[in-house]
Amino acid sequence: MITAGPTTRITVSEAIVRYLISQRIVVDGTEVPLFPGVFAIFGHGNVTSLGHALEMHRDELPVWRGQSEEGMGLAAAAFAKAMRRQQVMVCTSSIGPGATNLVTAAGVGMANRLPMLIIAGDTFASRLPDPVLQQVEHFGAPATTVNDAFRPVVRFWDRIMHPAQLLTALPQVISMLLDPGECGPAFLGLPQDVAATSYDYPDSFFERKVRAIPRPRPDVDEVIAAVNLLKTAKRPVLIAGGGVHYSRAEAELATFALAHGIPVVETIAGKSSLLASHPCYVGPIGVTGADATNALCSKADVILAVGTRFQDFTTGSWTLFAASAQIIAINAARFDAIKRVSVAVVGDAREGLKSLTEGLIGWRAPASWTAQASQSRLDLQNLVDSRAAADGASPMSYA
Repeated sequence: MITAGPTTRITVSEAIVRYLISQRIVVDGTEVPLFPGVFAIFGHGNVTSLGHALEMHRDELPVWRGQSEEGMGLAAAAFAKAMRRQQVMVCTSSIGPGATNLVTAAGVGMANRLPMLIIAGDTFASRLPDPVLQQVEHFGAPATTVNDAFRPVVRFWDRIMHPAQLLTALPQVISMLLDPGECGPAFLGLPQDVAATSYDYPDSFFERKVRAIPRPRPDVDEVIAAVNLLKTAKRPVLIAGGGVHYSRAEAELATFALAHGIPVVETIAGKSSLLASHPCYVGPIGVTGADATNALCSKADVILAVGTRFQDFTTGSWTLFAASAQIIAINAARFDAIKRVSVAVVGDAREGLKSLTEGLIGWRAPASWTAQASQSRLDLQNLVDSRAAADGASPMSYA
């Protein structure tokens, strides 16, 4: 049991900091902190207790003071994307406008499946000092605070009302942050009086823990259905999304495309998942893509989508594909895998491609289709060359 064994009496804030420090992960063969740092602006709710705990452990958990809460949250989202969701930044703010300033950034993280941990100060659980500075009071619902505004834009939301709640809340936070199909922002509301409350926490709760991001393997029947559909394709196209990067499946994608001669197009999030020098690379798809690439996709009869959530910039609001086109989607999130698809393969991108490869041994897309894809790639390159060529009259420009 988590409560068995020796205990240490510390505050809730101290417990949070110690727990975050104890979480580790291996990135590129090196063990590193799962939470490498904290962005913070201090005020009501997070300065007197959490601020002190962070100061005491600043050598193990660095703190950077933000200039705006929204900027902190956006930086945390960008960090998660740059680290391919393998590390998570923490943001902490005061109650009131400090917290609400983070809502937009949480929405960005939520929409883009990017993990971050938000710890916002909350009003006193006892309500004795109410109202504190800039506290929004709800006359008919005194338990409601501005922190409830986070509920629609985070994957995990909790308000810590008793010290013991950390023993279940924090492991649930970690589980969600590392889940490839469910990850996104996590929120903890921390009432100022609860943050300073002491409790006898089990020492085992703070033992060093090396975490790993799970790789869910696809269901065998789903793989068989996908393989059977791909084998009927005369004009297949593979869409590489951000999930390729998050799965670290770039090598498997390159091998799969080359083995089966399937043209590969990329979403914004999937950019560079396949090098432009690869024989199967065609170009970017969608509203911000290329005409030559989109024209090829409009002719596809089977579309294999790997790690994409099919946002409108990718699908052109679902106008880019032929009405008769059938879609196979490999995605760790079932919610994304079943979007308007003929066959859903719920699982990790790398493992999904490996599973398909085993069933497609000896199969390749028709050579005539591969040649069309190569011509589309050439058309795009010719367009770029013509636009980038110096005309001797004006300086080079993005315009």
